[in-house]
Amino acid sequence: MRMTVNRPLSRRLLALALGALLLSACASDKPAGNTLYDFGSAAPTAPAPASATVPALVVTDATGSAALDNERMVYRLDYADPLQARSYANSRWSATPLQMITQRFKVRIAQAGTKVLSSTDASNGVPILRVEVDDFTHGFDSLTRSQGRLVLRASLFQGHQLIDQKTFSRNTDAVTADAAGGARALAASTDAVAADIVAWLGSLSIPSVTQR
Repeated sequence: MRMTVNRPLSRRLLALALGALLLSACASDKPAGNTLYDFGSAAPTAPAPASATVPALVVTDATGSAALDNERMVYRLDYADPLQARSYANSRWSATPLQMITQRFKVRIAQAGTKVLSSTDASNGVPILRVEVDDFTHGFDSLTRSQGRLVLRASLFQGHQLIDQKTFSRNTDAVTADAAGGARALAASTDAVAADIVAWLGSLSIPSVTQR
């Protein structure tokens, strides 16, 4: 009995296999040590107008899933299996994504002209910014096209009152289809979201302590 080969399907399976092989080079048993990545230095930005900034703010530690509370660099082959989270075997973040996002936001908010306080130093009535990260991934649409994706919810509180909450999302194209490209794209997405948050904070009407 002669079997009929579905050639388009075969070609697709071959492409998926090649893609998995290409990226699994990051998950091979190489003896080399891990390459560490971070967001790089935060180049100074122009301060926002004084009238458009929050004078002082507490930025709490970003929260998220357990997958974001370790140093693994996560990527997804969305064109093959978008439900499978994979990690680069020989590349790591220098700190957890939650720690890096928290620190970057503190830097960018301070650069915009807002005094960033710790929760122990804050006086009564100082607004509190809380961030919950939903996605922080190097996602592949194809073998050669990928983005650094960041999705999070930011909530601003004053005392026990919610002033506002907003979801922010940024996708930045990666220049290269590897861990280095993903790191640069995710750093750019984080800076872009930080700028969006600064603009959002400046648009809010926050009661002063004397008004409460």
